[in-house]
Amino acid sequence: MDLSSIKGKDASLLGQIIAALWVAGWSAAKYISGGLQNVQISDIILSGCGEAACFTPVYFSIIMDKIKDIRFGTGNTDEVKK
Repeated sequence: MDLSSIKGKDASLLGQIIAALWVAGWSAAKYISGGLQNVQISDIILSGCGEAACFTPVYFSIIMDKIKDIRFGTGNTDEVKK
């Protein structure tokens, strides 16, 4: 697989899926090891905030590219029709 062919949006989606599975697995392991009282909701919320903070630059870049395309045009009318 050529790394230059991977798009940022696809890589971000894969990273978010892996991170979500990691948090779910970590929470499940804490539950199994110590029951419900061992799972802290603040840990889950902070993990979610950390994931969002990690992927904010990717989505900000995508949004800015869309704004640039709207403002200056893409130069390809076929792409706009899709």
